[in-house]
Amino acid sequence: MINIGTLYIVSTPIGNLKDITFRSVEILGNVSYVFAEDTRRSIKLFKTYNISVPMLSYNEFNRDKRIESAVKKIIEGQDIALITDAGTPSISDPGYRLVRRCISLDINVVSAPGASAVLTSLVVSGLPSDRFVFEGFLPKKKGRSAKLRSLSKEERTIIFFESPLRLQRTLKDLNVNLGNRPVAICRELTKLHEEIWRGNLVEAEKVFSARKIKGELTLVIGKDSKNVHFD
Repeated sequence: MINIGTLYIVSTPIGNLKDITFRSVEILGNVSYVFAEDTRRSIKLFKTYNISVPMLSYNEFNRDKRIESAVKKIIEGQDIALITDAGTPSISDPGYRLVRRCISLDINVVSAPGASAVLTSLVVSGLPSDRFVFEGFLPKKKGRSAKLRSLSKEERTIIFFESPLRLQRTLKDLNVNLGNRPVAICRELTKLHEEIWRGNLVEAEKVFSARKIKGELTLVIGKDSKNVHFD
C-alpha cells in the first residue's frame, strides 16, 4: 500500500531573498511539486537556492482545478509544497481552500513558518502589538463603506494591505471613518528602498498626495489615544 504524501505550507521572503529558513529551502528542494501563486515570480527564488523541483501555478483563477490535481498527487504518495509570491501562504490568497480540502481527506498538513508582511510591519510600526486585527485589502467598491464603518470603534491595531494607486483614497476614507488616528505606512519591506513613515492620517494625506508611490504597502493603524499617537 502506498503511503500518502504531505502538504507543506512554506513561507518565502517578502522582499530580501535571504529571509528564508534552512528548513524551507530543504523542503522546497525535496518535494515532488511546488504549487506557486505565480511561477514567473518564484523562479528567481528557485534559481537563487538551486531548486529544480517542477512548479505549477495555484491562484484564485485556477484553484478548483489545481486543488484536485494536488490532492491526487498527494494521495499517490507525492509530497507537495504550497508557496505564495511573497510571505506566508493563505494570507490574502486562496491557500486555505487547499488546506481545508486536504484536512477533509485526512492528509497531513505541515507549516514551515517564515516571513510575513503583517508581522514585519506591526513590529516596526511603533504601534501597540499586543492586540491587532488584519483586514487584508479593503473592498474597492461594494462593501467598502460598510467595512470601514464596522472598524470605527475598533481599538486593536488594524493592519491593511494597499496598492500605491489607491493609497490616497484609502487614507482619506480611513480618516473620515476612523478619525485622525496614528498610522505607520510601510513600503517595500525588507527591500533596498524600504521606508517606514509614521504620523497620523491627516498628515499622511498631505504628505503622500505630493508623492508618487511605488512598491508594496502595508498600513498599520493605531487607536486614537494620546499614549499611542506619535510625538
